[in-house]
Amino acid sequence: MHTGNRTSLIALWLAALLALSATSGNARAAEDGALDWLRSDTDAFERARQQQRPVLLYLEAVWCHWCHVMDAQTYADPAVVELVMGHFVPLRIDQDARPDLATRYRRWGWPATIVLAPDGSEIVKRQGYIEPGPMRRLLQAIIADPSPESAAAVDLSEAPARDSLVPTLRRALVDAHRAAFDPVLGGLRQGQKFLDRDSVEYALVRAAAGDSDEGARATLTLDAARALLDPVWGGVYQYSTHGDWQHPHYEKLTVRQAEYLRVYVLGAAALAQPRQLEVAAAIGGYLERFMRAHEGGYYTSQDADLVPGRHSADFFALDEVGRRARGMPRIDTHRYARETGMVAEALATMAEYTGDADALAAAVAAAGWVLRERALPGGGFRHDLTDAAGPYLADTLAMGRACLALYRATSARHWLGCASSAVTFIDARMRAPAAGYFSAVAGAAPIPPAIDVDENISLARFANLLAHYTGQDPHRAVAAHALRHLARPQVARARRTDPGIVLAADELQSDPLHVVVVGARGDTTAQGLFAALGRLPGWYKRIEWWDRAEGPLPNHDVEYPVLSKPAAFVCTERVCSLPLYSPAEISEHLALLRSADPLR
Repeated sequence: MHTGNRTSLIALWLAALLALSATSGNARAAEDGALDWLRSDTDAFERARQQQRPVLLYLEAVWCHWCHVMDAQTYADPAVVELVMGHFVPLRIDQDARPDLATRYRRWGWPATIVLAPDGSEIVKRQGYIEPGPMRRLLQAIIADPSPESAAAVDLSEAPARDSLVPTLRRALVDAHRAAFDPVLGGLRQGQKFLDRDSVEYALVRAAAGDSDEGARATLTLDAARALLDPVWGGVYQYSTHGDWQHPHYEKLTVRQAEYLRVYVLGAAALAQPRQLEVAAAIGGYLERFMRAHEGGYYTSQDADLVPGRHSADFFALDEVGRRARGMPRIDTHRYARETGMVAEALATMAEYTGDADALAAAVAAAGWVLRERALPGGGFRHDLTDAAGPYLADTLAMGRACLALYRATSARHWLGCASSAVTFIDARMRAPAAGYFSAVAGAAPIPPAIDVDENISLARFANLLAHYTGQDPHRAVAAHALRHLARPQVARARRTDPGIVLAADELQSDPLHVVVVGARGDTTAQGLFAALGRLPGWYKRIEWWDRAEGPLPNHDVEYPVLSKPAAFVCTERVCSLPLYSPAEISEHLALLRSADPLR
């Protein structure tokens, strides 16, 4: 991974801090000159109850171009200010700081305008930038009639709670996945182009099982999404508009960098396409140069605009020298457990599949920082140094997945303990009574948390795979409880495509590929065998290293023979291989397994 020299890094951080100070000052001036925003939802709803006024929640993203425009135009309009201050309690929250609100209102994008009654019930929800005139009319209509707008709420009270998908629902989800694919440009067939993590990963899994059509879909999407890669600094832009890949929105979110890095590594392995690692390396270089804090952890985002509210296509068209001469878009220097945990998982995945020692060191450092700075008693994690609400599912889930990825990459057992504690914490604090897991601890904030589909997909897959590593039935039960929510037809069919639900359900019904090295850690042959197992394609695998000096494996469900030299074993649901003494023998055995059972 490219790190750059010390001098350039110092210059970079100084430029970033100067830009951050300038743009933050401009943003604060715009806010202070217009509305007197509250920043605490607890305080806002207390005032709303006292004054019997609705709460106007402005859910912003600090990196978002249209949020800047909303500040400069709509919330600077004197008539809007008068209406808000005279009849509402204004509440402004950065969605990156509140994963519970971000997951609840994700469909409304950023900025999101949510008007709520003093009891927290929703009156109005609006998506994106609203011009001053329409905003005035909206506020006046709410003042005249504050009753809730009609909404088609999903009733889950009578929905079945299954820990598997019924065949008809599974087929419908697979059909939706295929129908949503853009066969010309790649990605999803929609106006915004981005790499949809679960769609690509499902295609990779099916491609590894011999589905050439899905392999072609994954290849087209991975190659097309390279257009979102910044050719100068690396890192990926959030998405492109106009139904193609050539009109990017230039903000760079750390969660997206982590998702893309991980998927491109998995794609390189599953499709045997080394070129996909070029994108992963460029993302890793961007994270190292721009987003990694000197004290530890990773920053949250880089702004879309050099000057808030002004499109910056001309800036991002410049080369390195031209950009540096004009400044740098603001970097949000908050360091959240979610973002840093996701980067740690992605870097550990890169190390597992490529042997990149720098990536592994960065992953260990990232996870170590979160463990030192954000850990809670019982195995969970705070979002920030202090949180307004929470704990949030996203932070503990991201760190649990990071710890499991580090165990896979290193076989160091303390990482498995970290992952296990994270699942236990989530189950104890965020479990919904009937099915699924809330995005935060219920009752900790005035607006109740939702059960987020993406978080529950990620949790179900992680907890299930962890159960195979640990042998602990409670981990498997967490996966099943998350899937019970996802397997409800009202949930599974709510979005255009959700192949991640199919991935989770299929994995709960099968065992992962189980590969083990038996040999001393100091033995170079054993080290080579473990590296070879790490390069095997597919995320759903159980890779372990048994050094007899360390005692039994955490889930010691197979007895291995005493041998005179290190060996690897490949196990399926039915049989374990004979000892395999070289990477070539491992590859030959797996090829034999696939020829006998192409679905593996």
